[in-house]
Amino acid sequence: MEYTYRTENTCSSIITFTLNGNVVTNVKFVGGCPGNLQAIPKLVEGMTVEEIEKKVGGIRCGTKGTSCADQLARAVRKAYEESKRR
Repeated sequence: MEYTYRTENTCSSIITFTLNGNVVTNVKFVGGCPGNLQAIPKLVEGMTVEEIEKKVGGIRCGTKGTSCADQLARAVRKAYEESKRR
């Protein structure tokens, strides 16, 4: 299923992705640093929610309490939890 997540406190404003069970594909960022936000989707393609959380969850950008990568980890966890309630 396709999900859209509005980020908080990052340069990117939206993350879209597909969630099949707990496997994440088709990650796309809107806004932000083009190089990093082209690399992250390639690195996490086909990973599970848990793998993404372990790899990029908690990463901070400068003095911000989060980053685009951390926001992705939060987004996929939220979508996964919502999908289990359906």
